[in-house]
Amino acid sequence: MSRWPDTRVIDLLGIAHPIIQAPMLGAGAEIMIGVARAGGLGSLACATLNLESIRAEVAAFRAASEQPFNLNFFCHQSPEYDEAAVLQWKSLFKPYYTELGVDYDAPTPVSSRAPFDEATCALVEELRPTVVSFHFGLPAPQLVARVKACGAKILSSATTVEEAQWLERHGCDAIIATGYEAGGHRAMFLNNELTRQIGTFALVPQIVDAVSVPVIAAGGIADARGIAAAFALGASAVQIGTAYLFCPQAKLAIPHHRALRQAGSSDTALTNLFTGRPARGIVNRVMRELGPINPQAPAFPLAGGVLLPLKAKSEPAGSGDFINLWAGQGFALSPGRTAELSSYELTRKFVDDYAARSAGK
Repeated sequence: MSRWPDTRVIDLLGIAHPIIQAPMLGAGAEIMIGVARAGGLGSLACATLNLESIRAEVAAFRAASEQPFNLNFFCHQSPEYDEAAVLQWKSLFKPYYTELGVDYDAPTPVSSRAPFDEATCALVEELRPTVVSFHFGLPAPQLVARVKACGAKILSSATTVEEAQWLERHGCDAIIATGYEAGGHRAMFLNNELTRQIGTFALVPQIVDAVSVPVIAAGGIADARGIAAAFALGASAVQIGTAYLFCPQAKLAIPHHRALRQAGSSDTALTNLFTGRPARGIVNRVMRELGPINPQAPAFPLAGGVLLPLKAKSEPAGSGDFINLWAGQGFALSPGRTAELSSYELTRKFVDDYAARSAGK
């Protein structure tokens, strides 16, 4: 008999425990392998990877594990390049270019986040992952149909009840209820009303009541207490992100690693400076000085190109002033912040600590 009060996600995805490692920059095959060996679901963030890199990460995972895994893709609409908007945006950063000795007049790099398209769908059909998850809604219906036809289960993130209902109507097998606390990009796609976003533990039960598919709780969950709370509110699984970035297998920039260890628990904020879309990260210099949300930021992902030369100059010197330090509000709760735990050990700790709590120990 399962120790978990709801086994729908376990049964749907073919995993032993309803613990999903969130797809994140810095979490590749090594993190995924440990999670899978411990009975959870490892996830690969594919939006910044080319097709060959995705193929290589999957090969590395499959060489070490036969367990299910998740490939995650963005499915936004790529905007037309707006040179005037980018130049106006760049002017805000001119003092930093001067300070760091970066050529302000050089062509501005183009920041890219690849949306799910025909080529990536063909790769999914080739690789046949157990799970394909999406951020910012879902891709075109014909692409969703092809993903389903290759046997993958489809997940996507909802930040409101309305988004969850939309996702269910359009073919999701389970919905990730992503609260305001979550690190990285907000998954919002039906509107851009940031001030009306909902916290995880208000959002989860409302989505559970509104849809018939299983609900996965995400945002601010980093220990067994959060897992227990999510299940008490009707979730069938949890998705945990930032807690895994403390694992030694995580491939993080040194300033990001340092910030996670040193920042205070209230030191995260939502910002659109780095990509043009709201995303939660640890507050750094550029966020403090320009304000975390700036209405002049070009459409996602064009805003990020202006920061790339500043990042290239400052990050090798150990500075986190101009890089995104993605983190959720619960990062300080991770057991890995005070003890070095591999992704396998951390996943096992989540499972064992939850079991102990359930047994009243």
